[in-house]
Amino acid sequence: MPVPPRHRTRIAALRAGATALTSALALAAGLLASAPAPASASSADDLYLVTLQGAGTAGSSGFLPRSLRATRMVAEQDATLSSVDAPAPVYRWTTALNGYAVRLTGEQVASLRTAPSVVSVERNAVRPLAGLPGDAADAALLAARKLDRDRPRTGGAGTVIGMIDTGIAPESPLFAQVRHQRVASDFAGSCPEGQAWAASECNGKLVGARWYVRGFGTDRLRATSSLSPRDTDGHGTQMASIAAGNAEVPVRVSGEPLGTLGGLAPEAQLAVYKACWGAPDPADDGCASADLVTAIDDATRDGVDVLSLSVGGPAEIDTVERALLGAAEAGVVVTAAAGNGGEDTLAAHPSPWVTTVGGTTGDLREGRVVVPAALRTRRVADLSGAMLSRRTVGPAPVVRGVDATADAKRRRDARVCAPGSLDAATVAGAIVVCERGQVGRVDKSRAVSLADGVGMVLVNQTRGSVDLDVHSVPTVHLDVQSGARLQRWIKRTPDARISLRSLGREKTRDRIASLSPSGDLGAGVLKPDLLATATGVLGAVPSTNGSDAWDFVTGTSAATAYTAGVAATLLSRDRTPAEVRSALATTAAPVDRSELLRSGAGRLRPDRVDSPGLGYLVATGDYRDWLEGDTASLNTPSALITNEATTATRTVTNVGKRRLYFSSAARGFRSGVSVTPAALRLGPGESATFTVTVDRRSPQLDDGYVVWRGANGSVTRIPVVIGR
Repeated sequence: MPVPPRHRTRIAALRAGATALTSALALAAGLLASAPAPASASSADDLYLVTLQGAGTAGSSGFLPRSLRATRMVAEQDATLSSVDAPAPVYRWTTALNGYAVRLTGEQVASLRTAPSVVSVERNAVRPLAGLPGDAADAALLAARKLDRDRPRTGGAGTVIGMIDTGIAPESPLFAQVRHQRVASDFAGSCPEGQAWAASECNGKLVGARWYVRGFGTDRLRATSSLSPRDTDGHGTQMASIAAGNAEVPVRVSGEPLGTLGGLAPEAQLAVYKACWGAPDPADDGCASADLVTAIDDATRDGVDVLSLSVGGPAEIDTVERALLGAAEAGVVVTAAAGNGGEDTLAAHPSPWVTTVGGTTGDLREGRVVVPAALRTRRVADLSGAMLSRRTVGPAPVVRGVDATADAKRRRDARVCAPGSLDAATVAGAIVVCERGQVGRVDKSRAVSLADGVGMVLVNQTRGSVDLDVHSVPTVHLDVQSGARLQRWIKRTPDARISLRSLGREKTRDRIASLSPSGDLGAGVLKPDLLATATGVLGAVPSTNGSDAWDFVTGTSAATAYTAGVAATLLSRDRTPAEVRSALATTAAPVDRSELLRSGAGRLRPDRVDSPGLGYLVATGDYRDWLEGDTASLNTPSALITNEATTATRTVTNVGKRRLYFSSAARGFRSGVSVTPAALRLGPGESATFTVTVDRRSPQLDDGYVVWRGANGSVTRIPVVIGR
């Protein structure tokens, strides 16, 4: 099959001079073996990420072949290392950026930070994955047939999605090689052997797999970890299945068929870069920034089309963001998770070259905690939450777990209904209120059942999702506010009795997930860029001890993988990376009653992304200009108008195939906002500039949308936030 033009261009760019590579040039290009080496045990020095001036080979140009430019970069790196008498670096990077990871003393760090060729010296740090595991696979599977109706049967052919995560379980049928698979001919990744991993694990679906652990350290790994691309955590497998799992794979639990499932780009191929690891204490799990940057550098050189990074991080431009810039300069569409800190935290990945993804809630099967009419108060009437069971329980006595502590057990264990912590004499025949945390959600209901309880109310103690799980007794899961009201009412109401009642319906709640973070008015660009489903997303997991290989996942990690799959499908239809970045945002649906600093462009709509009408196209070099201080001219599909500014200018391009008339409108603002010109007539590929003007008497904070409607029915929408 012919190689598409966009691939031919990148092949020529990324592989110029490749045939002349010698072993010395392999070192120059930073092609360190994926096989990990343990962190140095002979030195107490910390690992630092050092970035030098200028772009990596992916973002630089000139008369020299890329291989020779890489050689020059290595010479520059060696000069800075020699200037402080530093040891050999742990990693070198020359593709996505010019830099290295090296162990340094405090004195060496201080000296390097003053070197004119050094941009930054950043301590290696472990970042969290942006996924929260579910507790019961069965709960997800009950909805599998409905979920599959939203998953396409085709899409993504000829593209490679790079997954930087915890690896992959290649034995899942979601990753089996399928017939007539269109191969991405410009991909140059590898599949080295490792623990419990053979090179043959890579096939026509999985085309590359590497692992990186020097930043995390082998001495910090969980005993079950595999020094290979094999996933022993489950998160990476889930993300890969959501992004690009094969279509219509049968789902079975305990031998029972429950429908089929596939990814958003089922015909795309996968390249796995395992840079995230488990530690003995789960609180220490995560992804070291040195490993992440190396994975990004390798993925960029390998030639992935889309990069999915389901990892949170700081709301600043750091070494990881600079590496992602190099990926974008190579023509990679980069999607990354905004994080799971909620509205009081700032979104990770604040750079304009990354499509930063927040989360919306998914479908929720509703249940209700029913309080007897005679005992209702202004604050406590009926409280709604998530309930999978269709069976009504009660009226029955209600008791808080903390008030039903078994002899010789700790009250804090009974508060969360830990196994064995509840007194059967108190719980028998009652509905128990259990607080979330410390143990799995389904373990709590099992403890209630073993103590002869008849139902459970699970209450959040902090902001977080309410989830559908297969519980041992009928259960309603309440959010933090409803749970607090119920517990106060129980303390004030002697002999309280309640019922748990299924409402027998599923509710699609198109709203921002409570875990999704906010953007920053001072960041220069609006984040997150958009939202996708982040709660109760079904995916494959490794099967252990005969367990079912499916589970729920919640978090902006799932939303990121979802978005990566949609991006790959668009690329396979010969859209350019710039067109894809624009279309993902401009075709999104607004989320009612949401601040645009949290929702960005709104909810991703896979069924609309291929008909955007107009594109907000950013030339690759403009991103580096923005990084170096030219923030006024970046043509992002969003706008922040802050301080004393009164206007924002953007350029739109007709990305369709017909000459069309487009009309503009400003929607949702409380203040006076105008768009000039009011209308445009553009042929295919033609562009025009428009200006958004704000009345300075507007409120301190305002937001809304600039909408362009095409004569063919297309709607192109961008969010605009006005701050003072």
